[in-house]
Amino acid sequence: MPRLALALLIAFAAPLAAQDTPAPPVIEAEPPMTMLRMAEIIRAIDPEAVPAGNTIQFTIDDIPLVVIADPRADRMRAMVPIRSAAGLSAEELMRLMQANFDSALDARYAVAQGRLWGVFIHPLSPLEKDQLLSAFVQTINVARTYGQTYSGGATVFGGGDSNGLYQDLLKELLKKGEDI
Repeated sequence: MPRLALALLIAFAAPLAAQDTPAPPVIEAEPPMTMLRMAEIIRAIDPEAVPAGNTIQFTIDDIPLVVIADPRADRMRAMVPIRSAAGLSAEELMRLMQANFDSALDARYAVAQGRLWGVFIHPLSPLEKDQLLSAFVQTINVARTYGQTYSGGATVFGGGDSNGLYQDLLKELLKKGEDI
């Protein structure tokens, strides 16, 4: 086929093919997470949240949370204090490590400054609002279930009531942060 004929065929066929193909849906990306945006989300959850530098302290269901972020390092950490680390036995530490592998999900148990914490650590800028809210739920749940199921609670297998309770808390947080 001569070059001119091939060029004309491509020139006329491309617009026709484009008309037959539906346009892909437009998916709007969330803006990058920043300290300000995170503070707005947290204040929607707890209007009495207390910011101090790169830290925000607030409460969900009577459980204190601390969020620390470092925009230059592009990291954030949500933390719930659980108990003193003094007296943790080797068996208990082993159980915490096992939970970090399978049941704590994206939250983790950690020891720092003489305390046992429930923590969620993530890069700051790609963090989406729903991920942040899920982080709060999971971190609260590892604190609540310490000494029992050691679960982050976002996924619970079986026919018990726990998954419904965890999902209810997540829905409540999503509703509070709906406009953010």
